[in-house]
Amino acid sequence: MNTIQNIHINHYILLSTVLFCIGVLGVLFRRNAIIIFMSVELMLNAVNLLLVAFSSYWGDAAGQVFVFFVMVVAAAEVAVGLAILIMIYRNTGSTDIDVLNKLKN
Repeated sequence: MNTIQNIHINHYILLSTVLFCIGVLGVLFRRNAIIIFMSVELMLNAVNLLLVAFSSYWGDAAGQVFVFFVMVVAAAEVAVGLAILIMIYRNTGSTDIDVLNKLKN
C-alpha cells in the first residue's frame, strides 16, 4: 500500500497512457484476432491501473471494487470471444480478420 502512494500519481498516468496507446495501436494495425483481443485486454488493464492508482491516492476503495467488476467482465468477454474465434478458425482455417469479410456472402 505504501509503495503505491510513494510513487507520484503522474507516473501512473504516464504508464497507463503508454499501455493504452499500445493497445489502441494493436487494435488498429494488427490483422490477427488473437492479437486484437490481447490489445483490448491491455487497454482494460491500463484503465484498471489508473483506477487503482487514483483509488489509493484518494483513499477510497470504490475504484478497486470497480476494477474487480472490470476484470470479471473482461474474463467473460475473453471466454465468449475465444469461443467465437475457435469457431471461425475451424471454419476458415485462419484468425486473420480480413478473412472474415468472406462471411458476408
